[in-house]
Amino acid sequence: MPLDLRLSYRQPSARSRVLVRPGLLARAGRLIADEAESPRVLLVTDRTVARLHGRAFARTLTREGLKVATHVVPAGERSKRPDRLVALWDDCAEAGIGRRDRIVALGGGVVGDLAGFAAATWLRGIPWVCVPTTLLAQVDASIGGKTAVDLDAGKNLAGAFHQPDQVLVDPDVLRTLPVRHRRAGLAEVVKIAIAADASLFQWCERNADRLAAGDPRALETAIVRSLSLKARIVQRDEREREGGARTALNLGHTLAHAYEAARGYRGILHGEAVAVGLRFAAALAVQAAGLPAREAARIDALLDRLELPRRMRGASRAALMRAMQQDKKRGAHAIRWVLTTKIGHASVPRPLDTRLIVRTLNEFGAQT
Repeated sequence: MPLDLRLSYRQPSARSRVLVRPGLLARAGRLIADEAESPRVLLVTDRTVARLHGRAFARTLTREGLKVATHVVPAGERSKRPDRLVALWDDCAEAGIGRRDRIVALGGGVVGDLAGFAAATWLRGIPWVCVPTTLLAQVDASIGGKTAVDLDAGKNLAGAFHQPDQVLVDPDVLRTLPVRHRRAGLAEVVKIAIAADASLFQWCERNADRLAAGDPRALETAIVRSLSLKARIVQRDEREREGGARTALNLGHTLAHAYEAARGYRGILHGEAVAVGLRFAAALAVQAAGLPAREAARIDALLDRLELPRRMRGASRAALMRAMQQDKKRGAHAIRWVLTTKIGHASVPRPLDTRLIVRTLNEFGAQT
C-alpha cells in the first residue's frame, strides 16, 4: 500500500526579551521568576564567574522562590566541548530538570553557547536565560540563538539555533572583567559596525580612547547600539540562510575561528582572534572586493587604538588552512569569505583564489 505524504507544521514563534540596565544582576531573580512556569532552575557558570558573582546571583534566585541547582565548568574555550555537554546533561537529569524548567547561563560566550546548546537538546528543548558577564557576550553572543560546542575538526560545528527567553545585560559587571578581556570584546563592536553601520564605526572612532579605557557610559552605549543593530539583523534572518542578512556578521570570523583552532584554543581570546580576522578580511577586500585602501587603514587605526592585535602568533599555515576547510560558510568546493566593500556594508560569502589567501596568511604571520 503506497503512501506519499507532504506535511507542514506550524512552529511556535521564538521570542526573547532583551534588557540592558546597570545594576540588573541584583534584580535578575525577580525578572526570571516572573517569567518562569516552574520554580526549578539549573544555573550554569564557570569557575571565575562563580567566584565573583555566583553566590550572590544564586541568592537573587532563591529569594524569589526558585529552586537552584548549579553546574560549574572551568573558564575558557576548552569547556565548550562534547564531554562538557554530556556532563551538563547528566546534571540536568540529577536535578530533575523538566520541560517547564529552565537553564540560566551566567557567564561569557562559552557558558552561553554550552548552556544554550544543553537547553536546545535536553528533552528536545527547554527554556533558557542568558545573563552575559563579558563585553563580548553582552554586545554579540547573547542574542541570536546560536548555541554550539567545538569539535576537533573546528569551532561551533555541532550546535543549534535556540533563542533565549530572556537576555539580562548588566554593564556594571564589566568592572570585574580583566582589561584584556574587555578590550577583546570591543572587536565585536567594530565588526558589527564595519558589517552593517557606518555611523557606529564613526562613533567608535570618536570614542576609541574612552572605550579602550573602559569608560562605563561609553561601554553602555556600545552595548545598546550593538545589540539593537544585531537584533534587527537576526529578526530578518534568524537561521543565517545562505546569502541572508545575518551572514554579514561572520565578517572576520573565517580566519578568527581557524586561528583559535590552530592554537588549540589556548593563549588567544576570541575577540583578539576576531580583531586579526577583521584586519585580514580588510586586506583581502582591498585586493578582491574594491574596498578603498584608506578604508582598510581606518579599520587598522581603530583596532590599534583599542589595543587589539595585528598579526597571528603560533599558528601554522597548514593548520589554518585545515581549519578553514571546516568553516560553516564554505561552499561545495571552496572556502567562502565575508568581505566588506565599504565600511558599513559586508558582502555575502564568496570564494577567493587560494594563492591570495596563502600570500595574505604569510603577511599576517602564519608559520610555514
